[in-house]
Amino acid sequence: MKINRYLLILLLTVVAYGLFEYYRPKPIDWRATYVNKDKIPFGTRVLYELLPEFLNDQPVEVSRLPVFNQLTETKLPARSNYFFVCERIKLSTFDQTKLLQYVAKGNNTFLSAYYFPDSLAKTLGFKADLRAPSLRDTTLGVNFVNPSLRRKSPYHFRYDDGRNFLEPTSNRVTVLARNARNEPVFLKIPYGKGVFYIHNLPLAFTNYYLLDPNSEDFASKSLAYLPKWPTYWDEYQKRGRFDENEQTPLRYVLSQEPLRWAYYLTLASLLLYAIFAGKRTQRIIPIVEKPKNTSLEFVQTVGGLYFQRGDHTNLAQKKVQYFFAFLREHYLLNPSYPDEEFKETLSQKSGVSPADIRDLFRVIAFAQQQTTVSEHDLLVLNEKIEAFYNLTKN
Repeated sequence: MKINRYLLILLLTVVAYGLFEYYRPKPIDWRATYVNKDKIPFGTRVLYELLPEFLNDQPVEVSRLPVFNQLTETKLPARSNYFFVCERIKLSTFDQTKLLQYVAKGNNTFLSAYYFPDSLAKTLGFKADLRAPSLRDTTLGVNFVNPSLRRKSPYHFRYDDGRNFLEPTSNRVTVLARNARNEPVFLKIPYGKGVFYIHNLPLAFTNYYLLDPNSEDFASKSLAYLPKWPTYWDEYQKRGRFDENEQTPLRYVLSQEPLRWAYYLTLASLLLYAIFAGKRTQRIIPIVEKPKNTSLEFVQTVGGLYFQRGDHTNLAQKKVQYFFAFLREHYLLNPSYPDEEFKETLSQKSGVSPADIRDLFRVIAFAQQQTTVSEHDLLVLNEKIEAFYNLTKN
């Protein structure tokens, strides 16, 4: 088989493009997701894996529930930490109330974000503020207040624009870290028997800065304030209750093995029905053959019987009648009065020569005038008629 060269060139081009797309280096995803499974620069996969080590191997449980549900629907340990790291903290009234009650009972909550709910900030005694864009400074250093944690050279986070800062509005607030403008970025706020830690630099907990030797210990020093207790890691603020592949009305059905199998079997049954029984069903229509003209065979059979019985006269009459019927049907001519005009017209329509036509009708007239037709006369008549049929077939 000859292959079209243009088609071959197109196919090779498509294959080459597919290989190029498959093997080319993927661009770096610089989105700040803070998701604990993301290995991109601003994910928190490294911190999530190191956190148990920071907490002396205390368990770290991921929460995909709102704060209210997490603190009411799960069995809490005697003391625990609740850790948040995200772009913006979002809490409903119920979540905030439950979180305050949780801390008041002696637990700790660590909130690292750029934006906080105003009602929570007002309750705890601080403000999360933002400098004007003109004061953007990616070289702004950050350092701890505690001399045992403070480093000679400040920490720099060049992907942070340096505009966010915290402002204590209560004297119970302790500043734990400040930027180079002496603005607080990390606060400790006692509440009831527990403590809130408000952190304003979530990028410091991402993979990029935990793997950077110049900033890798900033996260561990910040988390060193947390007691070595079991800790909840919030993912609800970033990912919601379910992953993208779980956001389906059938998630409950798919989560239960018997229901899941029933669902799959139903789909398979419907697919099989569509394949084998979906076609329109109807009674089989029999094949009707085209009616066959058996008149000639009938005449030949009857003629054979007459010939065997020696009734040549009757047979000659039938032969002539059938021939005349043939002329009426095919040439629309009436052979009852075969004059010269008729013979001339028949010759023109049939293509048989006028001499043959005259000879044929001479034999017919002879047979019609005889009271008894001999076998020889019958054979001559039959020969002339059959010769006419053969000539008109062409």
